[in-house]
Amino acid sequence: MKYLIASDLHGSGSCTRLLLERFAAEQADMLVLLGDLLYHGPRNNLPGEYDPKIVSALLNEHKEHIIAVRGNCEAEVDQMMLEFPCMADYTYLWLDNTPIFVTHGHRYNNTHLPPIATPRTILLHGHTHVPANDTFPTHRYMNPGSTTLPKQNSPKSYMLIDGGKVYWKHLEDGTVYMEDVLNKDNNQ
Repeated sequence: MKYLIASDLHGSGSCTRLLLERFAAEQADMLVLLGDLLYHGPRNNLPGEYDPKIVSALLNEHKEHIIAVRGNCEAEVDQMMLEFPCMADYTYLWLDNTPIFVTHGHRYNNTHLPPIATPRTILLHGHTHVPANDTFPTHRYMNPGSTTLPKQNSPKSYMLIDGGKVYWKHLEDGTVYMEDVLNKDNNQ
């Protein structure tokens, strides 16, 4: 199973189009969205081609391939626009016997761990708009960064999990800027 993982679209039609082009080019099986899909939030700059209606229409075309969790900018009205579930605070993926706790990051994060965290658990979240791949004694943390409003001089990006490999890629052209293996020796 090949997963393309993205976060923090924040209502940008142009970045959503690029993301869906990458999804097709990568031939991924599932698109995992880590929240903040339609709205930019009061602390963020207005993204390019800000149009939540276009973003929801574009995503709805791929609804059977989307796994999504709720971000801090999601509201119940967003579920009325989206034809796939997007209001859960978290979900799980299991890959190569590795538990992946999928969330946005505003509730569960490195300072407030989910209750199931173990050294082999991957905590996968967005929210910070900064790509990450860090190992802690209690868990491993991965973040795809943001497709739309990257921070700390990071690129517009997404992640790809393909078999046992994890790639962080530039949104514009899909080139790899960081990679690792999924199932590291995390004191298992």
